[in-house]
Amino acid sequence: MHMATEQWIDFVNNVSSGDEKAAMEKHLQLGCKRCQETVFFWQRVRQTASSEAAYQPPADSVRIAKAAFQGSEFAHQQQPTSGIQVLFDSFLQPMFQGARSAAASSRQILYRAEPYQVDLQIEEKASSALIVSGQLLYLAQPEVMASDTRVVLSDLRGQSVQTATNEFGEFSAEINNSGKLQMTIANPDGEPITIFLRKTVGRNSGEKGWK
Repeated sequence: MHMATEQWIDFVNNVSSGDEKAAMEKHLQLGCKRCQETVFFWQRVRQTASSEAAYQPPADSVRIAKAAFQGSEFAHQQQPTSGIQVLFDSFLQPMFQGARSAAASSRQILYRAEPYQVDLQIEEKASSALIVSGQLLYLAQPEVMASDTRVVLSDLRGQSVQTATNEFGEFSAEINNSGKLQMTIANPDGEPITIFLRKTVGRNSGEKGWK
């Protein structure tokens, strides 16, 4: 006679009564394949649950994730990002005659955000996606590339993409073009650096660069 699944779950979790547990152990010893497979399955479930409960993500990953999820509130407030200085923004440069009415499909921005200098380029694809690429350099040592640095991009509508810089400090990722972009960069000196761009591509007379 086979035991119910609920009984085997209690057996695996060591909460069966003494008599019931003894009867179930005897049943298994008689070689019931069906019940042996049931016990093996729930033992694996219990082991997996125990492993998940004991898992602790790296502290750096937790800070990056928290910064990314704070983006919606940050975008809503639209306050200037402290500690960020725009060194160059192609949108702030005058367009040549005959192209003033055309919407720009790419943008280049150079800015400093301690401890980095970031050269960022945003290109709009025909599929309404954005290709965001850039390079991180250390301000104190411009010849040193910020390699293996985590970068998270968010469209502030639920999509986020995580990437990392290569040995040259370069990164590239594709994300939906929602018209807004948040970039979060891991910072070895403290909290991650979060930058919000109110308008990604396309000129706007009210655009003042990074916000």
